[in-house]
Amino acid sequence: FLYLPGRENSIEQPMARLSQARLQELNHTLNDRTPDELLRWAAEIFGSRLAVISAMQMAGSVVCHMVSQLKLKTPVLFVDTGVNFQETLATRDRIASEYGLTVHTLHPTMTMEEQTVQLGILYLTSEGQEQCCHMRKVEPLLTQKGKYDCLIGSLRRADGGKRGVCPVIAVDPEMNTVRLNPLANMSNEDMDAYIQEHQVIVNPLHYQGFSTIGCNRCTTPVLPHEPKRAGRWRHLGAAAQYCGINPTDLEEATSVAIDLPQDLVDRILGVKTDFMI
Repeated sequence: FLYLPGRENSIEQPMARLSQARLQELNHTLNDRTPDELLRWAAEIFGSRLAVISAMQMAGSVVCHMVSQLKLKTPVLFVDTGVNFQETLATRDRIASEYGLTVHTLHPTMTMEEQTVQLGILYLTSEGQEQCCHMRKVEPLLTQKGKYDCLIGSLRRADGGKRGVCPVIAVDPEMNTVRLNPLANMSNEDMDAYIQEHQVIVNPLHYQGFSTIGCNRCTTPVLPHEPKRAGRWRHLGAAAQYCGINPTDLEEATSVAIDLPQDLVDRILGVKTDFMI
């Protein structure tokens, strides 16, 4: 039994270990579901302990639009690294206003100026880039640990690289949450069609050569013949590909696991556990 701060009407709950391996069968089942079906399923299972995480890139905007259309009232978590493009911040503000979504903006402990004075220009080396991304992206998100049991992301297999095999549902050990990727099976053509049909708010940088958008220090436009992520940490070459805020970008082992209340794990897996007293 474990005390779980932030859980209403409960002081102690029996806990269960949920590993990525235990999610394999569920992943197989959810793989055939539409994004809307997956979002409704998540809202039913996780209720108020569900949030969207978005960097205000194209796929994230699609997820926000879907959540708005389904009237799920699910909050959106956005990490303002302090060095985002102004277009990204403007996209955040438009999505909050026009889609009627509550967007919680999270911030690093230090400003970029303070960080540079104390630690130097971290993003000029591969090791420093990992530290910088963790401080400015991952650590702000970790301030929300314990508030949510599931975070809805926007990873797609069509993005290629490690994301080419991203699961629909995964565990996030650092946040101790489930991660749901409702767009995992959405192709580039389907996403373009959805955006056009629904006139989805899109970060304008996507139409200015930026296939992916991160911090303004480490993101550049991409040439037509280049890989999609070539504009991320270009100065570091192939050594840097991901920021680390999405655990499936970094961890492929099925042994990774999280701890959630037994009744929640039962609902996620669609089973019932009987306890002998």
